[in-house]
Amino acid sequence: MAGRELRLDRNDREEILGRVVRLVEEKFFDPNRDLKPWRELVEQRREQLLQRDPPDEFEKDLHALVSELRVSHVGFFHRSARRVPARLAIGATLQRCEVEDGLRWVFQDVHMAGPAHAAGIERGDVLLTVSNVSICPPEGPTFGMGAKTPVVVRKPDGKQVRAVVDIPIPRSRQLPYCEPQIVTHSIPRSGTGLLKVSVFPGVVGIDVAHALDAAVGDLRSCRRLVVDLRGNPGGGIGGLRLMSYLTPGKLPIGYSLTRRRAKDGFKREDLTKFGRIPMRKIELLPLALRFAFAEKSIALVTEGLGPQPFHGAIAVLVNEHTASASEMIAAFAAENRLATIVGTKTAGRLLSADSFKLPRGYVLTLPVGAYYTWGGRLLEGAGVSPDVPVELSYHAVRAGSDNQLEAALDTVERI
Repeated sequence: MAGRELRLDRNDREEILGRVVRLVEEKFFDPNRDLKPWRELVEQRREQLLQRDPPDEFEKDLHALVSELRVSHVGFFHRSARRVPARLAIGATLQRCEVEDGLRWVFQDVHMAGPAHAAGIERGDVLLTVSNVSICPPEGPTFGMGAKTPVVVRKPDGKQVRAVVDIPIPRSRQLPYCEPQIVTHSIPRSGTGLLKVSVFPGVVGIDVAHALDAAVGDLRSCRRLVVDLRGNPGGGIGGLRLMSYLTPGKLPIGYSLTRRRAKDGFKREDLTKFGRIPMRKIELLPLALRFAFAEKSIALVTEGLGPQPFHGAIAVLVNEHTASASEMIAAFAAENRLATIVGTKTAGRLLSADSFKLPRGYVLTLPVGAYYTWGGRLLEGAGVSPDVPVELSYHAVRAGSDNQLEAALDTVERI
């Protein structure tokens, strides 16, 4: 929330609200959303918002108003103290579970080398408090970027442990998330490789591409592959390299569409194509020049990396926290029958967003572009359903096992 020193009078609130409404009218884009109900809601709440004081309450209510757009990637916050969900801030996701003392948040995906992992938090730990405040569903925990946050968790053996989660300042305010180890890999069963990708940092994804190349090289003896995208919140375009490892040739993946291009009409085949991640930073300049003046609607095409020993025997493991760029991968694999999707339905959060500065240090985040698979499917609000549905078992997790991963491993062995 905004700092206590901030003061807003009615004129300030009126100016900020007016800018928010204009930006929504001019920039917001979701092909399935009619703005008329939201406009009516603005008028219903206008006077209440203009009288709202202190600034923390004004921020809370205006955030609630823009959230009524009911799509992903919307938010209103003060840049001095932005708070984000656990999946972005601490490299971990949580599942609501009925435990010994009622409904609680239980850690689900804890990414290697992320803030939660570094603090000793593990899959199956029950979250009790954040900053000395008890947190229970339906209220979800949020964390301030760049803060040291005390938490208390209960281990599977019943012991309560206090930890301090050291959350780094994000490299980008526009995309505020921590960066755990991007890729981890192993060979859990003979002949089967496991490739886990936690996030896709960076706009272009050079670091992602290098990490994936190294991991796939280490797994070159494997005839089967499980790609674990559980808890992956997305990020930049680095997922293109992973999609390129799923198929030998160059295949169209999907396309992003701006509000203007959707209005003016288009042919997907005529959109500017992006089909190669540069391997050196020196290549970024010509890439930037190429896209600087191009219309922001683009088509993605795989890189054509050639045959891999695991082609034809791939499973992609997803859950309800698999979002954005990672959903693109699951959808591409499913649409082209390149892999079997295992787990639970993905988040359905796949609109491209932008942030807009407002008076008095506030920021508005809005979706400004839609993503479609090459087959024309809009994933926002829909997600990707698994071919093999498997819910994560809390009891299995407490016993130290992972029933979703075991199901994925069994699936590729049967292919």
